[in-house]
Amino acid sequence: PSSPEGDRLSKRMAALGLASRREADEWIEAGLVRVNGKVAVLGLRVGPDVHIEVDPRARNEQAARVTFLLHKPIGYVSGQAEDGYEPAASLIKPGTRWAEDRSLQRFSPVQFRGLAPAGRLDIDSTGLLVLTQDGRIARVLIGEDSRVEKEYLVRVRSRQPGAGADGAPLLSPRDMALLNHGLMLDGQALKPARVSWANEDQLRFVLREGKKRQIRRMCEQVGLDVVGLKRVRIGRVVLGKLPLGQWRYLRS
Repeated sequence: PSSPEGDRLSKRMAALGLASRREADEWIEAGLVRVNGKVAVLGLRVGPDVHIEVDPRARNEQAARVTFLLHKPIGYVSGQAEDGYEPAASLIKPGTRWAEDRSLQRFSPVQFRGLAPAGRLDIDSTGLLVLTQDGRIARVLIGEDSRVEKEYLVRVRSRQPGAGADGAPLLSPRDMALLNHGLMLDGQALKPARVSWANEDQLRFVLREGKKRQIRRMCEQVGLDVVGLKRVRIGRVVLGKLPLGQWRYLRS
């Protein structure tokens, strides 16, 4: 089954949605993956027609992994603690679980093992943050080929004196068109976005990428300052009525 021109087995398993690459490598190392009936070894390269089997023990371990949906407040960082700011994961505890969470999952400290944010929110942003133990979910949300939409409500003010006064628009039609498509960041053209007015001082952004501080930097290019940013949807998962600082489990 090994071919110098083939893909690494862990890469193939990730592409098939069987596991994240890191997870696949852990399973291969533990002898839990077979290729064409033979126990696989780390670094194995495979052609396109191989038969891959995963030991049920790995599947059971994977099924036990959880994903938290948190309504992140301002002042918390998405990942590790930094500059004296607490990580958003510190808000996940029994007392902050949303009373209306319909998941039957029971909370356990073991659910913090390997927990990582799948997509970040700036310290000064709020809204839906996904924290997961499951590499497959992280790959779908933030992998290089991810097509998952992220939706934000963005409160803005113009840097131009008098803009927005007496019913005047905060943005010209040309600048609104640029927000939708035509801006560049870090020397790269941005993918098309969907940007529209949610109300007179709040824009709705729908993006399929997430460069660092992308929305704030896009707004700066068209003369707007962001005064509030809230993520309200990732794919089909909506923030909904989840209260600020509380969390629920992502259901299967």
